[in-house]
Amino acid sequence: MSIDFFWRIPTHGEPGSHRSRLPYRGDWYQGQDHIRHPGLGGGGQDGFSYIDYIAEVAHAAEISGFHGGLLPSFPMTDEPWAISSFLARETRRFRFMIAFQPGFLNPVTAARMTASLQRATGGRALFNIITGGGGPAQLWWGDSFSHDDRYTRTTEFLDILRGVWQGKPFSYQGRFYQVEEASLPFPLNHETFPEIYFSGSSDAALVSASRHADYYLSWLEPLAQLREKFDRVKAKTDQLGRKIKCAVRVDIVARATEEEAWREVRRGFENLDPVQLERYRQQLARQGDSVGASRQSGFRPSQVNSYKDLIIEPNIWSGFNLLRGGQGQGIVGSYEQVARRLDDLIALGADAFILASTPHLEEAYRVGEEVLPLVRGRASVVTAPESLSLSA
Repeated sequence: MSIDFFWRIPTHGEPGSHRSRLPYRGDWYQGQDHIRHPGLGGGGQDGFSYIDYIAEVAHAAEISGFHGGLLPSFPMTDEPWAISSFLARETRRFRFMIAFQPGFLNPVTAARMTASLQRATGGRALFNIITGGGGPAQLWWGDSFSHDDRYTRTTEFLDILRGVWQGKPFSYQGRFYQVEEASLPFPLNHETFPEIYFSGSSDAALVSASRHADYYLSWLEPLAQLREKFDRVKAKTDQLGRKIKCAVRVDIVARATEEEAWREVRRGFENLDPVQLERYRQQLARQGDSVGASRQSGFRPSQVNSYKDLIIEPNIWSGFNLLRGGQGQGIVGSYEQVARRLDDLIALGADAFILASTPHLEEAYRVGEEVLPLVRGRASVVTAPESLSLSA
């Protein structure tokens, strides 16, 4: 069994640790009115930009055994297509998982862009297809379509992307897209079609994923719920005569001992601004129509007064979005414990992972050197999951 491990590339900058928002690396500082330029001790700029920093993260991940990196796409990030083109020249084999919402790009144009990138990089591009969480965040992009309509649009987009890649005239009449006699020219149509990682937890998402995805990608959830989700998408895919693999996107805090790992989490929680914690408590009322986000919210306790209140399973902590935004669930523990939790997920049906930790530069080395070699399922069939004691 071969398990693919990807790392997350922080295209919006990041704190120097889980414990504090400062110092901040890169020139993005979410929630501030100004841009913080790291540089010389006296305050002057040293010519080292945020692009140089994320290149260092990609180098670290490549050196440490990761297959590639996820390039996120949010209103506060740089454009993943552009960043991947730059990072491709900074690495050798590192693959670039471009996150994007299909509704914002013409599918024929997307096919040409992707094939060109494949040609330039030796086939190192792949996709994380996201369809958007609705609400104000979706309107930021100028997208007012309903939840299920967005997934219908995504399906049509991918139908055309695959169709024009065949190299012969392709016509399509859908609700959102219509093309006549479109195709990729030689030699672009000879490039490798990108692997597709597909995100979404609703029934509409699973229908679209079962049709087009190579990997169904989920945030970490309690293991019973995650198993049920994997089983649902595999059943839908089997009905179409296809096979699909599953992947998990998860943050981790791994240290030499479990006590050290939980100390990192505790210090981060205790350094939270009270306003930020109250905003977190009220988050559920402001979310859009994302089923995945709703599921994540459902795993939170009703009262949050300590970091321990957010421990939902052994070594599983549901407060990561307090420390850096994004998903809530993550793995906390010693190197051995984190590796066992990853093995549990492999036994559950995971074939790939997108891992992350803050700061991504140092943690790429730590996780790659200390955790990944301990994952038994990385190269062989694993045994049944082990139960672990919790001493947080």
